[in-house]
Amino acid sequence: MFHLFLFLFTLVSLNCENLFDTYDDPLKQDEEFLPDADRHWTATRYWRKLDRLGKTIIACGEDSVKWQLPDLVALCEVENDTVLCDLTRRSLLRNARYDYFVTSSPDERGINVALLYSPFTFLPVNRRDISIQPIKGMRPTRDILYVSGIIPTGDTLHVFVVHAPSRRDGEFVTRPYRQLVISQLTAATDSIRGNSPNAQIIIAGDFNNYSDEKPFVQLRQHDLVEVSRYASGPSGVKGTYRYRGVWQSLDHVVCSSTLAATLQTCYIAAFPFLLESDNRYGGLKPKRTYYGPRYNDGLSDHLPLVARFRFS
Repeated sequence: MFHLFLFLFTLVSLNCENLFDTYDDPLKQDEEFLPDADRHWTATRYWRKLDRLGKTIIACGEDSVKWQLPDLVALCEVENDTVLCDLTRRSLLRNARYDYFVTSSPDERGINVALLYSPFTFLPVNRRDISIQPIKGMRPTRDILYVSGIIPTGDTLHVFVVHAPSRRDGEFVTRPYRQLVISQLTAATDSIRGNSPNAQIIIAGDFNNYSDEKPFVQLRQHDLVEVSRYASGPSGVKGTYRYRGVWQSLDHVVCSSTLAATLQTCYIAAFPFLLESDNRYGGLKPKRTYYGPRYNDGLSDHLPLVARFRFS
């Protein structure tokens, strides 16, 4: 068991935007991300994206005093174990020695969530995938990933990674689907605090809701604090996602009040290599991998959130 008297603990949360491998999974609708598809998703493009993701994670370890690798990295829109193995063992990130957990969800496209963790600062003791039983009209969605582990203080940290159903068919129509996910999530956090009222809990991912919308407000009714609510970044970045020239955040970091009290900072990692000019609306926007079928050689249409905690 490790123990330090004072240390910083960093979590990064990022939607990777369609991080698929280049192989066809006959059980999933992943055909658009194959070398011979319209997008021409080749091995070269795949490895460029993996290396750019590795570069981003490494860069998120820098603060005003020193640099150290993030302890946890919550990822959304990753396809499978192959992608995570390539990222942690064969990309620019290979020397970081991250281990990982990834779900195997019923999502029709094969989209999953994952958690990278440093075995030097997080020792897993439990892992569970929380399945979401679809309601009427709802397509199968991503499981919630739950992992608990011991941090250097000797305390247990409970981590949830979430990617709630999209808003593609309209916010109002799809709202009940996201409320269902939030209900499953809060049932799990309530259960943890039923056994340990001061439990340290962190939830990260793409909620596909803004802070003031009903499904997300439901979280705050369960004594969960959105530590990323006022997060911003350099160059006028005020959200993790830009839609029609407006910065907003669908990605969030939420904590139990006990963990929120240890927060040192939470910000959006708007590195220059993750941005490009917005020629239509002005300013900057995330540099994504594709615009429709056109390859754009970027990482994602989302920017990373970085939350740093100080434990003593």
